Amino acid sequence: MSVPFRILDIQLCERGVVLRLPFRFGVVTLTACPQAFVRVRIRTEDGREAEGAAAELLAPKWFDKNLALSNEDNFDQLRDSLALARDAYLAESEAHSAFGHFAAHYQSQIEAGAARQLNPLVACFGPALIDRALLDALCRALGQSFYAAVQANLPGIDARLAPDLAGFDLDAFLGTLRPSRDIALRHTVGLVDAITAADLKAHVADGLPETLEEVVVATGCRHFKLKVCGDAEPDIERLTRIAGVLARVPDCVVTLDGNEQFKDAESAAQFWNRVQATPALQRLAAATLYIEQPLPRATALRSDVRALAAMRPVLIDESDSTLDAFTQAIACGYTGVSSKDCKGIYRSLLNAARCRQLNLRAEAEGRGAPYFMSAEDLTTQAGLAVQQDLALVNLIGLGHVERNGHHYVDGFAGQGAGAAERQAFLQAQPGLYEAAGDNVRLRVDRGRIDLSSLDAPGFAARAHPDWTTLQPLRSA
Repeated sequence: MSVPFRILDIQLCERGVVLRLPFRFGVVTLTACPQAFVRVRIRTEDGREAEGAAAELLAPKWFDKNLALSNEDNFDQLRDSLALARDAYLAESEAHSAFGHFAAHYQSQIEAGAARQLNPLVACFGPALIDRALLDALCRALGQSFYAAVQANLPGIDARLAPDLAGFDLDAFLGTLRPSRDIALRHTVGLVDAITAADLKAHVADGLPETLEEVVVATGCRHFKLKVCGDAEPDIERLTRIAGVLARVPDCVVTLDGNEQFKDAESAAQFWNRVQATPALQRLAAATLYIEQPLPRATALRSDVRALAAMRPVLIDESDSTLDAFTQAIACGYTGVSSKDCKGIYRSLLNAARCRQLNLRAEAEGRGAPYFMSAEDLTTQAGLAVQQDLALVNLIGLGHVERNGHHYVDGFAGQGAGAAERQAFLQAQPGLYEAAGDNVRLRVDRGRIDLSSLDAPGFAARAHPDWTTLQPLRSA
């Protein structure tokens, strides 16, 4: 049974993040970036008040890859999206369920964003953060964990924005979701990441691994996400060097991320054929689960990818800009879609329901269960961002998760969190973090992340940031 509430306040803040290593994905190499924070207050109809929060990096050149825009332009786009969503949500005087607040503003937010030349992926960023903060507040008001709240559908999730699910029992589906106590880490190898010590031009010397070789030894990780640039020769050469390191990893699992770098489906299929035909890459190719977003979003949902998908499943990530994008993608031959908190928790939950419905039909037809979701990452930071994303992908049953924020940013220190905030999260989330001198970092043990502390009242966070160390969101 859903629980209606009114929104009393929404505050938007930010704080800078400095990367310990440069991270290149697609067309950008990131060295520093702001992190946005949302703080809300709600009142339920029976008078209970509670505060909730969420956070997310304002990542450039992912939501909008227009090369005419600078990183600062991209930051401002995401700030604008947050401000638009805040104003819209606060203008609503009626009580709604958590999902009802999202549904009431979904289409109008996209339209308001379009009027400001923000694409749907950018426009949906603001509501994605506010919805998480609202759900955090609701869970705290009710004394429920995120897991228990979703299982009982206290947010009131329904099919009003997903007509293909109109005949599907969402309540029953949500009630079947069962989180695990830990999850496998999938380590990202960025396009400028050092593979061996010979690639290092300078040492960071902060006690964290700097090369792929060191990551394998330090984390015990067996799952890896490999970025490719869409140019066959350097990609094959780099993958060959990576394969040499991963040859030492037993039961290695790999995913490839195209980051929209292939010009068309034919060139992507030709590239994968070359990978499979390269002797040094045979083990890596056999270990590859799927290929992520090989085509530019402008053409991805108008391109037939079935030739590539016949060799390896293909999923959409950047193309997942609206609630119906996955259904469009399926018609093109895609069978997978990513889950990312920055695109919205309700999108992930509805897509998980779609996968369940589609696989039930496929199994009845003897086609197995081809539809799937993956857990991808935009450098979610220690604290609210990483915890809420981990809880979401854990609840929908994903067994491994891309986690790169802990590698490219040095824990809470890299995001400017003070000593009190670091210690608050360390003490509130036992097993998830570990102390490193006066710093606090994500803990990885034998390639896995302990999620047991996320099952507590609120949205996966027993602690909140030190709000006195944050600045008001610029131009909001």
